Amino acid sequence: MKLHYRRLGSGQPMIILHGLFGMSDNWMSLGRKFAAHYNVYLLDLRNHGQSPHDPHFDYEALSDDLLEFINDHHLTNTILLGHSMGGKTAMRFALNYEDLIDKLIVVDIAAKAYDTSRFKTILQSMKSVPIENISTRKEIDYYLSNTINNKGLRQFLLKNISRDDNNNFVWKLNVEALLNNIDNISQKIESDKAFIKPALLITGEKSDYVKDDDIIELKRLFPALQNITIPNATHWLHAEAPNDFYWAVISFLDTER
Repeated sequence: MKLHYRRLGSGQPMIILHGLFGMSDNWMSLGRKFAAHYNVYLLDLRNHGQSPHDPHFDYEALSDDLLEFINDHHLTNTILLGHSMGGKTAMRFALNYEDLIDKLIVVDIAAKAYDTSRFKTILQSMKSVPIENISTRKEIDYYLSNTINNKGLRQFLLKNISRDDNNNFVWKLNVEALLNNIDNISQKIESDKAFIKPALLITGEKSDYVKDDDIIELKRLFPALQNITIPNATHWLHAEAPNDFYWAVISFLDTER
């Protein structure tokens, strides 16, 4: 699958992978900062952003898409950074294709399986919106508010709205495919082999996505793993504390040169 992407800067390649419901646009500000040092590629994963839709959606498919992208762009010695679902995709890819990756950065996600009930509720809420009959974003927000109380989350989801050729609202996300395959995104990342190159886990102090026991399993898969926690940050640490996040990444990359 040919993924949509944005390219910034020059130098050693750095690929950034967004999380569930996200897109490359969410990483533009940090991407510009990293582009002062690296050749940054911000990708839209399949069924997200401007990338193609497909009914097949799991970490092997996401890893295969990434392999195709790296081969198409003749990238070597790549730094791979992924947040949440993108972090699991990055883990899967690094374990499958260690020779293509120089360093791995995983943002606030473990290799374990997660409960997906909350994500199912969100996707069902999005699916229930009669989007083809709606004329304003405010109306879409109203429908979402019936089941999603968090205004910040609704605003994040509304970034996935665009218009088709007939000027009607549509979801950029492939809501149907994500809903049908959401349990695949919960699945544990497993491997009989380890990624032995430099790896970094960045977590948010106020996030509950990664527990101490999870780090033990991560270090089995990634023996060189380092861990940095961003103070006062939740799961969305890159958006809440972008400067701290930037320097955590840069410090790791400078140290591991």
